[in-house]
Amino acid sequence: METDSNKNKLIAGAAIAALLLGSGGVMLGRTILAPTTTAGTEAEEGEHGEEESHGPEGFVEMDDARAKAAGIATEATQAGGLGIEIIAQGVVAAAPDGEAVLTARGDGALTRIVKRLGDSVSTGETVAYLESRDASAVAAERSAASARLIAARSAYAREKKLFDARVTARQDLEAAQAVLAEAEAEARRTQSAAGAAKITGDGRFLAVTSMISGRITKADATLGSYVTAGTELFRVADPRKIQINASVLPADARRVQPGDKAVIELLGGDTITATVRAATPSLDPDSKAATLILIPDGVGQLTPGQGLRVRITPRNSAVNAGIGIAEEAMQSVEGRDVVFVKTTKGFQATNVTVGQRSAGRVEIVAGLKPGAVVATKGAFLLKAELGKGEAEH
Repeated sequence: METDSNKNKLIAGAAIAALLLGSGGVMLGRTILAPTTTAGTEAEEGEHGEEESHGPEGFVEMDDARAKAAGIATEATQAGGLGIEIIAQGVVAAAPDGEAVLTARGDGALTRIVKRLGDSVSTGETVAYLESRDASAVAAERSAASARLIAARSAYAREKKLFDARVTARQDLEAAQAVLAEAEAEARRTQSAAGAAKITGDGRFLAVTSMISGRITKADATLGSYVTAGTELFRVADPRKIQINASVLPADARRVQPGDKAVIELLGGDTITATVRAATPSLDPDSKAATLILIPDGVGQLTPGQGLRVRITPRNSAVNAGIGIAEEAMQSVEGRDVVFVKTTKGFQATNVTVGQRSAGRVEIVAGLKPGAVVATKGAFLLKAELGKGEAEH
C-alpha cells in the first residue's frame, strides 16, 4: 500500500512539473517572439513621415536659389498664339546720344595720353594732349584781341570824359564807341575759337576731351604720332544708352506701332522686355527689310554689337486663345506633353495641349492660363528630378 501511495505521488509530481514547464515555455516564447511597442510605433511614424514628405503628383520641390544654381530660367506667359508674334533678328547698338567720336581739333603731335582703352571718362574730361602750331596761332590771336579790347575800352572812357566836359565833338565819342564794339566782337571770336579747339592755358597744346560720360571703346591714338585736324583718335560709349535694331519684313513693319511691347531673348535663356520706339520709313537697300528701333527696359547683359532675337507683339493684332512659349519648355512625361509651372515652393508639372510650332516657339492651346510663369531653359532637369522622385517613391 505504501509502495502504491509513493508511486501515485511521483506520477502526480511529474505531471505538475510538465504542466509548469509547458506554461513557462509558452510564456517565454511569447516574450521573445512578440514585437515590441516601440518598433510598432516607429514603423507607424515612418509611414506617416513618408506620406507627409510627398507633395502633389508631378510636383518638384525647389526654391529659387536652387533653381538659379541649376541654371533654370523662367518665362511669364501672355495671351496670343504664334500668329500674332513677329520674330526677328536684332543687333544691340549705341543710342544716338550714347556714343561719341573724339577727333583732333587741329594738326599736331600726340604728346600725352591720359586715358586708355576700357577706361571710364566723364563729360569734359581730357583724354589726350596734342602739341600744335595751330594752338599757338589761335592763342596769339586771342591775346592780341584781348589787348586791343583793353585799349579800345580805355580810349572810349577817355573820349566819354572829354565829351561830357564838352571838349570834344560827339563824332569822336561815336568813333571810339565803334572801335570798342569791334574789339569786343574780335575778343569773343578768338575766345570761342580757343574754346572750340580746347587750347590749354599756356597756348601750346590742344586737349582732346570727351563729350559724354562712358568708357573708351576704341583707341587709335599712338604716342608721338603726328595727326591732322579731324583724325579720329578715340571712341567713347555709354553702356546705359543703347537700343536694339531689329530687321523685319515690310508687311510686319506695317503691323507695328510705337509703344508696342517686345521680348529680347538672350543666349543663356534669359529675357528682357522692350518697347518699340520707331520704325525706319525706308527699307535697307541690301536686305530689303525695315528696321525697328527698340528700347530695352534694362541694360542687363546687353553689349553694343551683340546679336540676339526679339519677339514683338503688335497691339492691333487679333488675340487668339493660344499662348506662345519657348519650345524647350515643353517636356514629355509618360507620353504626355507637360510644362513646369512655377509655384511658391517649386514647379508643378501641368498637362497641356500643343498647337503649331515655329522658330523655336510652340503654341499652347489648352491647359495653361496667361500670366503663368513656366520653366524654359533647364526644364529637362525638372523632368529628371520628377522621374527620380517617382522612382524613390
